[in-house]
Amino acid sequence: MAADAPPPSTDQSAPGPEAYTEVQESAEFGELRRSHRSFAFPLTVAFIVWYLLYVLCSNYAGGFMGTKLFGNINVAFVFGILQFVTTFLIAWWYSRHAAAKLDPKAEAIKTRLEGGA
Repeated sequence: MAADAPPPSTDQSAPGPEAYTEVQESAEFGELRRSHRSFAFPLTVAFIVWYLLYVLCSNYAGGFMGTKLFGNINVAFVFGILQFVTTFLIAWWYSRHAAAKLDPKAEAIKTRLEGGA
């Protein structure tokens, strides 16, 4: 027996489409979007370039990537580990950025939208 979806909400106090359009066109929402994009886009491009550098060096600079640094650890291994480290650092940095700059603005917009309904 499949579970039925709950019936649509009949809450008349929910904001209508006009309210969402108004928020989307507001300067405050534009600032929120700009703040997100100015952080996320450059960091995404930088990470893709870093990743492509790793892939290209692996394919075309085998001698360099095979250079032993110590023991059986070579440049390719270190670059590979740094890919993981970079990924986690970016996630941590973004979460701090979002908590400090994005979440308060988004919460203010949400509160005003829900409170004005």
